[in-house]
Amino acid sequence: MKQSIRLSSILILGVFMSAIAFTSCSNNQNKLKEETKNFTEMVNEDIDSTVSPRQDFYDYSVGKWVKNNPIPPDQSIWASFVILYENTNKQVKGIVESAAKEKGPKGSIAQKVGDFYSTGMDSAKAEQLGISPLKSEFKRIKNVNSKDDLVKEIAHQHVYTSSPLFSFGATPDFKNSDMMIAGLSQGGLGLPDRDYYVKDDPRSKQVRAKYLQHMTNMFILLGDKKEAAKKHAKTVMKIETRFAKHSRTRVERRDPQKNYNKMDINGLTKLAPNFDWKLFFSTVGWNNLGEINVGQPEFFVEESKMIDEIPINDWKQYLRWNLIRRTAGYLSSDFVNENFDFWGKFLSGTKEMRPRWKRVLSATNGALGKAIGQLYVKKYFPPEAKKRAYNIVQTLLASMKESIESNTWMSDSTKQQAVIKLKAFGVKIGYPDKWKDYSKLEIKDDSYVQNVMRSNEFDVKRDLAKIGKPVDRTEWHMNPQTVNAYYSPLNNEIVFPAAILQPPFYNVIADDATNYGAMGAVIGHEITHGFDDQGRQFDAKGNLRDWWTKTDAEKYKKRAQRIIDQFNAYTPIDDDHINGELTQGENIADLGGLTISYNAYKKTDEFKSGKKIDIFTPTQRYYLSWANVWKGNVREQLAKLRLKTDPHSPGKYRVNGPLSNLPPFYKAFNVNPGDKMWRADSVRVKIW
Repeated sequence: MKQSIRLSSILILGVFMSAIAFTSCSNNQNKLKEETKNFTEMVNEDIDSTVSPRQDFYDYSVGKWVKNNPIPPDQSIWASFVILYENTNKQVKGIVESAAKEKGPKGSIAQKVGDFYSTGMDSAKAEQLGISPLKSEFKRIKNVNSKDDLVKEIAHQHVYTSSPLFSFGATPDFKNSDMMIAGLSQGGLGLPDRDYYVKDDPRSKQVRAKYLQHMTNMFILLGDKKEAAKKHAKTVMKIETRFAKHSRTRVERRDPQKNYNKMDINGLTKLAPNFDWKLFFSTVGWNNLGEINVGQPEFFVEESKMIDEIPINDWKQYLRWNLIRRTAGYLSSDFVNENFDFWGKFLSGTKEMRPRWKRVLSATNGALGKAIGQLYVKKYFPPEAKKRAYNIVQTLLASMKESIESNTWMSDSTKQQAVIKLKAFGVKIGYPDKWKDYSKLEIKDDSYVQNVMRSNEFDVKRDLAKIGKPVDRTEWHMNPQTVNAYYSPLNNEIVFPAAILQPPFYNVIADDATNYGAMGAVIGHEITHGFDDQGRQFDAKGNLRDWWTKTDAEKYKKRAQRIIDQFNAYTPIDDDHINGELTQGENIADLGGLTISYNAYKKTDEFKSGKKIDIFTPTQRYYLSWANVWKGNVREQLAKLRLKTDPHSPGKYRVNGPLSNLPPFYKAFNVNPGDKMWRADSVRVKIW
């Protein structure tokens, strides 16, 4: 969960959460009133009255918006949360551009933020430099002539540019969550998922063919002749395919018990003897060797064999590819364009590249996100907003407690443990109390890619320094200006960055139904993650410990299997199904979030009054608000990619899926047996 940009594209909205917001002073409220749509306007712009809510609630609620809001050419998805992200981008752009103009004293935050951004924006300099900033890196690879040289170069790339072969870094000990240990996990792939290498469906074959051509094109840009470039691309594909065949699937990696395999250096050496682990660790800068969690031991058994069996010259081509694929976006336009053609156009379906300022801003956020965050919260997130958000979270935690205590399928002993865990929840709102120290990070005006490399080195060394030390539970794993939210099972905490706490998803002048349907359900979603298929395996302190009775655990699994079966049946694109096992945690959290937020909403005076707005009752507005959170359009290529890689279901199914399990929804919209939104009691899901 490092905030280093790791020389890869920054993924936008990895958790795909919605937003909540708080205004503080009268000027802000007046501005908010001018900008906020009232409920009538939302209905007129979003609802498609030609569709029955009993048959397809998503198409009914937001169908008109979907038809009238095509995806901009520089986007692969256009949705509520993306619009919020774009608005936040503009806010951050102003902050960063001010820092660039300010030209603060050397070593200051303003100097570092300003120089990183302005150097990235200097396209003329990037064209002039071409590949030259990386000449020394390619020379290092060329000089690899032995297994020791190979191990040292792999370690060097781990620090400065990427993570070839596998991932390595600090991680909390799953069964002693107060301490940080070293962690190793499978890696080495260029494509987004191991399935692309091993499956023979038409899309996987197409992706492999395009990937080979993309690698060939990149090698040509590096100066290789065409035939040599083709050969090198095939060499890399062969190595990555072998990694993929011995990699666990995303579903298999959801099981924390199976991915917890702690050993010492002797155990690791016995497991994978052909790789000099002591040399690797000393080269990256970890010298006080202690406990190591090896996430997927079978992967490292194979990696060890590959070190002996694959010729050094083949490894050199793999390392050349690993270097250029991670740095291409920070070089001259020929590399940038080739990179976009594959990752943007082909894999995601994006028609046009994002403007340079957006790409450079993403990289600047990745390198100096907490520094920018300090400036961001001063301008856009007053202290009283943090307090108000915290108070609202407490109401949702209280609702979850009631849900646990009134649960009919759990024993009293398991309920007691669940309540203990809930009471121990940490809550982080807006921004950290202790800011990240960037004093050891040096930013220059020599080249964009070298600043990225220095940032990577800074973050890796900072991360490795944590190994063997107590967990810093004050640390944030997102920037304040990130439009997202998360639950951490190892810290047992929910976190809502400042940028997600802003309009249009919550505001003080909207009705309670709208706020609880978006804000409340989002908070409830994160709370429920503590009790989803993964989160429930960790206790109040964040330790991987079975606190369930055997009978209750079996009951939970049976209920979770219902939601797996439900989502397995959905086919968003052609014959491509949602992976119910991969998405079960998010689907459970959506269902739980909607349930506990609705129970909290029922206690409000607005709900009790039954007051209608337009023709809609409070409960109807509540569910319409949830649908509004997930409205969006996505390009087919990206949609197919996400079905393989994303633990979140597509937006339409995050609406229709959980709502079709909720009796209050049935009552609100008169859903009856035979309607598509109806699910028989025998298959209906109720967990929390």
